[in-house]
Amino acid sequence: MQWKHVDGFVADDDLDRIDLDVVHGFLSTAYWSPGIPRDVLARAVRNSVNVGVYAPEDGSQVGFARAVTDRATFAWIADVFVLPSHRGYGLGRFVVSTLLEHPELQGLRRTLLATADAHELYRSYGFQDLVDPSRFLGVQRDAASIYGQV
Repeated sequence: MQWKHVDGFVADDDLDRIDLDVVHGFLSTAYWSPGIPRDVLARAVRNSVNVGVYAPEDGSQVGFARAVTDRATFAWIADVFVLPSHRGYGLGRFVVSTLLEHPELQGLRRTLLATADAHELYRSYGFQDLVDPSRFLGVQRDAASIYGQV
């Protein structure tokens, strides 16, 4: 499925079009996934609903977002980014909008995400602070303990 941006960018959910080198290059240094091995990322992408954003000039990948989901009741939005060279065109909103509009993510009971710096962006889509965060628990491991040196 494809979506068109007013400036000619294209969002596409075709898994074969994802440039794993671009996605890994960004995510391996992002605050939320430092040092993620390429093979782990490949497995994560393969098992998610993905949207890549591609430049009008040459079709190169400039953005990405994915949803970890059962496609029936729940999704976790993850790994949303736009390359620094292509920021300022509204592509962050574009990739989030297209992912949330994806047919496989409709009718879900709950969609969650975590962010350190884009709260207002996500609030504009209806995300809000958890009503009762005491109901949510998690297991978090340090990247170095999972992937080795980062």
